[in-house]
Amino acid sequence: MKGILTITALLAMFSLTGVAQNSVKTLGTNDPDAKRVLDGVTAKFKTYNTVKADFVLQIENAAGKIQGTKKGTAYMKGNQYKVELTDQEIFCNAQKIWTYDKGANEVQVSKFDPDGSSFTPQKIFTNFYEKDFLYKLNGEKKEGKKTLQEIELTPTDKNKAFFKILVCVDKATKNIVSTRLFEKNGNRYVYKVSSFIPNPKIDNSFFVFNATKHPDVEVIDLQ
Repeated sequence: MKGILTITALLAMFSLTGVAQNSVKTLGTNDPDAKRVLDGVTAKFKTYNTVKADFVLQIENAAGKIQGTKKGTAYMKGNQYKVELTDQEIFCNAQKIWTYDKGANEVQVSKFDPDGSSFTPQKIFTNFYEKDFLYKLNGEKKEGKKTLQEIELTPTDKNKAFFKILVCVDKATKNIVSTRLFEKNGNRYVYKVSSFIPNPKIDNSFFVFNATKHPDVEVIDLQ
């Protein structure tokens, strides 16, 4: 889960090949073309009442060798969310966050802070970039039938553990399809959205951890 938490200190991710047709643009001021793309992503996402997104998280070392891969699903409704992984689930009902470790049969409970720096899937698809990043549009590329727009972001806080994020947006749908985060230690986190379903029916109870379904679960209250 460390990979997901690190990643989303900003956004989403993906491994894509060659870009930078617009290399004359520099990361000193923000690129208005990039802002138009990112604003379009935010505006489109806000039209959805609920979202279900399947994703693949891939961790690479500095040499590009894959160190691990996880598949998961994220569900979102307003400020509520649920993230499902093979070994872990995270529930948030916009008041509390439950982080459930399946192997240990342990759940940590913490307070939800909508204005804090903690991870939420919603931050991946909305205007996370406004205050904390400089950004530029690297250009467009074809991937199958899709035209992807790649945006490069650098954090304004140079003390961050990462120094660059590459975000790819489907030009037609205005949805983020991939993100690649580059850490200073050489690790890279690649996040790919394999399916994106807007407006599925999801009841609010879906975002609450139900301890009765997990006999003998150990509850660690961090509130």
